[in-house]
Amino acid sequence: MRIVVSGTHASGKSTLISDFHLRHPDFVVLPDAFEDAEDAGDAPSAALFAAQLRIAADRLVTDDAPDLIAERGPLDFLAYLFALAELSGVDADERVLERATALVTAAMQTVDALIVLPLSARNAIPLPSDEHPELREVMNDALLDLIDDAELIGAHVRIAEISGSPEERLMAMEEFLRGPAT
Repeated sequence: MRIVVSGTHASGKSTLISDFHLRHPDFVVLPDAFEDAEDAGDAPSAALFAAQLRIAADRLVTDDAPDLIAERGPLDFLAYLFALAELSGVDADERVLERATALVTAAMQTVDALIVLPLSARNAIPLPSDEHPELREVMNDALLDLIDDAELIGAHVRIAEISGSPEERLMAMEEFLRGPAT
């Protein structure tokens, strides 16, 4: 099974993947693409998000592990591109969005399950102001809109929005993954 765990920054992805991997060590873990996007800089920018999108898509397409779990997929970075455009008030470059959409669509063909961790007031993870809280909120909304796009995601991908404590998230994810494919 090939799983992508998606969500905005500080939404609990790393914790969920770590907890899952402890119980399922046979899964290959693909880390956040940010770790390999060093040349794009640290400040949120279209260049940084486009670079991470390419890395995340390439990893999914080229890694042939039958059982893997990825921290963020290219869909996350498409959501960041939309969020950045919304916050700046400047439309995103149409060519960049076309290429990004094509990469997301191709990469999602290799995914079986998309686990989305929406922001929740009940289980909020504190975020310092230098971590761009407004970008976090807008990206969350953009991601939740994108997961409804069947052409982008693919009809074969099972999607679950999971919230709660870390333990509740892990239990919900495992239950979802055991469930029947739809």
